[in-house]
Amino acid sequence: MGTKLEIQLKKLEAMTVGQLTRQFEEVFGEQCRSRHKRYLVRRIAWRLQAIAEGDLSERARERAAELALGADVRVTAPRDATESKHAPAPAAKSGDPRLPAPGNWLERSYKGRSIRVLVIRDGFEYEGKRFKSLSAIAKTVTGTHINGFLFFRLWGGK
Repeated sequence: MGTKLEIQLKKLEAMTVGQLTRQFEEVFGEQCRSRHKRYLVRRIAWRLQAIAEGDLSERARERAAELALGADVRVTAPRDATESKHAPAPAAKSGDPRLPAPGNWLERSYKGRSIRVLVIRDGFEYEGKRFKSLSAIAKTVTGTHINGFLFFRLWGGK
């Protein structure tokens, strides 16, 4: 690493969040949406090093693209600029508002498999077996403990 780059990286540590935001926008050429100082320092440092010493090799880019094929890169849609932060919550149904009414299906793709779960009055049905919780189904599918609402992407009462 050259001394010029080392000096730039040390200067990042002393910058304020506002200065880091401007530096981020200058280096990346896009609007900065973070106000987390540690994150900004690391991202800017990474970009400055990539510019100074060379970016990823073509082989590394191909491998990253290969690994990302089956992954859910973004799990939430970008916020709409006109969307109100204080929108009224939908009316709650009986039971947990994150769950659809009994008789509906929850679907999720996991490692190339389609997971379909029927919501029933007193739990859930998956592959002919009854479960009391989504977490139990998620554990059956993944083999590890995982929050069922997160696994099935059931955030809030939408």
